[in-house]
Amino acid sequence: MKIRELKEMIRAWWDEEEPENQAEGTAEESADSLPDNWKKAPEVDPLRPPAKEEEHVIKLPADHPLNRLHALRTSEKKGKIPAPRICLDEEGVLPEGLAKKEMARLRQALTAASLSRLNKAKPRKDNPPPDLDAELWFYLSADKLAAWMLVFPPAGVGQQINRDMIYRGLKAKGISYGVNETLADRLSRNEHRYCTLYVIAVGKPAFDGKNGNIVDAFPRGAQHFLEVDEYDQADYTNLNWIQNVAEGDEICRLILPTEGEPGVNVLNQPIPAKSGKAAILPKGRNTEISEDGTRLVASMPGHVEFTNRAFHVKPVLEIGENVDFSTGDIKFLGDVHVHGDVCSGFIVRAQGNVQVDGVIEAGSTVEAGGDLMVTKGILGDGETIIRGRRGVFAKYMEGVIAYVRENLQTDCLVNCEVYCDGDVQVESGRGTIIGGQVWAAQKVSARVVGAKSECRTTVTLGGQPCATAERKHLLEEIEELEKELEKAENQLDSPTRSAKLSRSKVRLPAAKLKLDQLEKELEEYEDDNEENDRRRLECGIAYPGTEIIIDEERMILRQEKRQCIAKLLLGEIILM
Repeated sequence: MKIRELKEMIRAWWDEEEPENQAEGTAEESADSLPDNWKKAPEVDPLRPPAKEEEHVIKLPADHPLNRLHALRTSEKKGKIPAPRICLDEEGVLPEGLAKKEMARLRQALTAASLSRLNKAKPRKDNPPPDLDAELWFYLSADKLAAWMLVFPPAGVGQQINRDMIYRGLKAKGISYGVNETLADRLSRNEHRYCTLYVIAVGKPAFDGKNGNIVDAFPRGAQHFLEVDEYDQADYTNLNWIQNVAEGDEICRLILPTEGEPGVNVLNQPIPAKSGKAAILPKGRNTEISEDGTRLVASMPGHVEFTNRAFHVKPVLEIGENVDFSTGDIKFLGDVHVHGDVCSGFIVRAQGNVQVDGVIEAGSTVEAGGDLMVTKGILGDGETIIRGRRGVFAKYMEGVIAYVRENLQTDCLVNCEVYCDGDVQVESGRGTIIGGQVWAAQKVSARVVGAKSECRTTVTLGGQPCATAERKHLLEEIEELEKELEKAENQLDSPTRSAKLSRSKVRLPAAKLKLDQLEKELEEYEDDNEENDRRRLECGIAYPGTEIIIDEERMILRQEKRQCIAKLLLGEIILM
């Protein structure tokens, strides 16, 4: 009798007489001889519940080495065994995103391992099929937080998988933390034990600590805007720009960072965790940190403002009545609140915000390092100057020269000379721009531009209005100072001559330094300037005599236009 025929007889006898499962090298009860309560279990295998997410399943082609191993095992058994199934997170036990991240890498490793096993198991020419014991294959994630196991079926009369083989395999791989012992103990008698991927161990991921944080009691960027009522009237008295604080009041609070929680991978190796970074209280002028180091409080009463990455408390100068001969000119480092008018010929300069509850009269000068709010309006004479390093809000403006670094909002502009680096909004109340010129870097929006009398009203868009206008005035000032200096130098010595020389020698270098800064600002703008689609004039009515300038293009309206938008398109001003 040939050796091949003898092996076939032994194999047939094994399939008919011997149970398929063996444990610790000895025969165990077959599936038919399991207790009744086990055979009456639900059809869904407790070790193989339905996948929660099919995106974790790797679908193998029909000619994949693992499918060929399954076919070989089926032919040897002369019956069906469950088809291979490769699901990386069947029970949803892995950290989020881990399974998806490992799919490509696992597929490559599984293909290589299956091909190696297939080369061992397939018969060779003129040789009997080899007898191979069941083989364990383990795969560890890149971060070693998860370990998967797959059992290749035995070949010929090779030994079936059993509990001891699984634990020996785990030990050989060094997998000792987070092992699913229930799966390992029961896998030897489960029908899906072969060609199915299982998560055999899951480590404990490390959790980094949370960074410290700052909780503010005051907003960092106050938004000043006018609310318009149902009658299209704006309330200029309710801007809420002053954020008052008393001494000792909390400005912001520090949330301390948390410590990280270290983890352990499946090889029982520690995974370090990072502790959160501490936040720093944004301490500025006139503020102090509490004794416990968790609060920033005001060291004096005043107005809270966030600038240059820190909270500052600025003192608020309250002028109970008018700025007139009783007060003189006002020059203040903080905020100024004038409860009355700024009378003709007086100056108010503040590094912070300025609020005027009354009127700014003709011949006055008001300069604000922040926002300028005028409740009742500005009645100028063509020489009244206002400057706002941020926004300007006024009920109306007439005969005013205005320099605004951000946005200007008013109900009415009459014969004004406006230079605004942002938007000019004249939409509430009457919403009219009559006479003068308005130069805005961005957008001008109004209800009415011009007048039926066809008075010249110029609207210019684009560029750097404030810097350009200030440069022009500085050149004129420098020219006058140089003439004055030359004239004083040619005079005879006298106290008057000395005073003029001294004044000119101080003012001239300061003016030239400021001119250099403006020149640099304009050069940077030209280097960084890009086409700006927001440059436009939007109005309900534009009367004849309205002049529109965008870049070098100029248009003068000859007839009334309604609901129009003027913008630059392909180098030409068009009305839409």
